[in-house]
Amino acid sequence: MANPNIVNVTSILGTTTYLTPSATTAVVLLPNAAASGSVYKINQIVVANSTASAASATVSIYSNGAVAQGSAPSGGTAYPVISAVSVPANASLIAVDKTTAIYLMEGTSIAITSGTASALTYTISYENIS
Repeated sequence: MANPNIVNVTSILGTTTYLTPSATTAVVLLPNAAASGSVYKINQIVVANSTASAASATVSIYSNGAVAQGSAPSGGTAYPVISAVSVPANASLIAVDKTTAIYLMEGTSIAITSGTASALTYTISYENIS
């Protein structure tokens, strides 16, 4: 797993993506493949609950776990950023914002776990720096 030098970047691409997990097991929200040549600067992760009941949310960084979005993390260790935080009915939670600096290096991923299937939508805004 390399740590690309971000002093002499060739591009910084802003991206927003989202996922509503249909199960209660961990799935990858944002993977950064090994040897991608990129580091991702995470700007914001918002968790929105669109149901009439509270649901818990966990956001973790997985070491050695870069797989496709929506897949289960493969290998590595989970390092929670937030763990089993209750998101009230029809409300949103800001799990990460710009005051919480997170850089996602090559070969790692951000995975999410919902306490209730199909209740939470996770939206992530990040910069792909390469």
